[in-house]
Amino acid sequence: MKIVIDDKIPFIKGVFEPYAEVLYKSGAAISAADVHDADAIITRTRTKCNAALLQGSKVSMIATATIGFDHIDTAYCNRNNIEWTNSPGCNSGSVKQYLGAVLATLHTMYPHKPINQCTLGVVGVGYVGTKVASLGRALGMTVLLNDPPRADRGDAGEWHTLEQLALQCDVVTFHTPLFTDGKYKTEGLADRFLQLPSKPGQVLVNTSRGEVASTSAVVSALNTQRLAQAVIDVWDNEPDILPELAQKALIATPHIAGYSADGKAMGTAMVVRALSKKFGFPLLNWFPPNVPLPENTTLTIDQTGLSPVDVACRAILATYPIAGDVERLRKDLSAFEYLRGAYPLRREFECYTADVKNILPETAVVLQNLGFKI
Repeated sequence: MKIVIDDKIPFIKGVFEPYAEVLYKSGAAISAADVHDADAIITRTRTKCNAALLQGSKVSMIATATIGFDHIDTAYCNRNNIEWTNSPGCNSGSVKQYLGAVLATLHTMYPHKPINQCTLGVVGVGYVGTKVASLGRALGMTVLLNDPPRADRGDAGEWHTLEQLALQCDVVTFHTPLFTDGKYKTEGLADRFLQLPSKPGQVLVNTSRGEVASTSAVVSALNTQRLAQAVIDVWDNEPDILPELAQKALIATPHIAGYSADGKAMGTAMVVRALSKKFGFPLLNWFPPNVPLPENTTLTIDQTGLSPVDVACRAILATYPIAGDVERLRKDLSAFEYLRGAYPLRREFECYTADVKNILPETAVVLQNLGFKI
């Protein structure tokens, strides 16, 4: 059998070679000729798995090492008996860390408004949104949740409307899948949100899909001061992103919120296990061996004169100095895809031990709730 694999998927080289012929190729360059005689495709977001790619092929399974699956024409696959699977929740801890770095940056930049005195609005409360909400609570924020599908199902929880989030929240972050039509359409959802009456000084964060918040709408909101700041990791028309927004946004990054080594390892493990289940490979419990560690996994901080949230924000930024990602993108916007492919090692909070001198008991609780070891 033959498997075609996006060559940017980490930890996967050599895994399937004992059982199949494997073709590695850049995701955007995978063609109909490549998959014509393939049994399976392992992909990320850059491969458009539609009729143009799949028609006439023998592909019977597509597995994407991503949470999102809007690059897969699921209707076509379903009509043609092509099994498909995504990797739900694989990078949720990584996006939580990204949002932690965003909130820590805001806390550092605006000392007159500590982050634990702010209200966080979370739009889309699935795997990622749930972890982001827990992050906000751990930092002492008031957290308001918006998820109409879950509210309509009667899921437990206190649900809020977009109108309520616009009026009450200091930071609003989007974690929805991309739906282009229907009752729960999310394409342009942030654009519609930006038309609502709002609390002054609001910050918008988009790490979901570029089409959820059009760059033109965000730029307009910044220019009219409807938004005080924007944090943009996903862009419409990637990788050709709008230079004006890349400069105006407080934080602009090249679609890497979910790019921790932990998230990548889990995404790869999920696709390997999915193919193993379908084709009978002995890899049902496979996980990448020897995921690299940073040079130092101990964070040394002296709490003297610092609040628990100050300490937490220092710890967060020590694990992920997000300013470096912003600087690298702004230096060369045309390097968008290169920066994704050559992304440096980033490990999540659980990899680190916080060694805090003169630590207060409440600080230990905050750090542990974030996931740090003490």
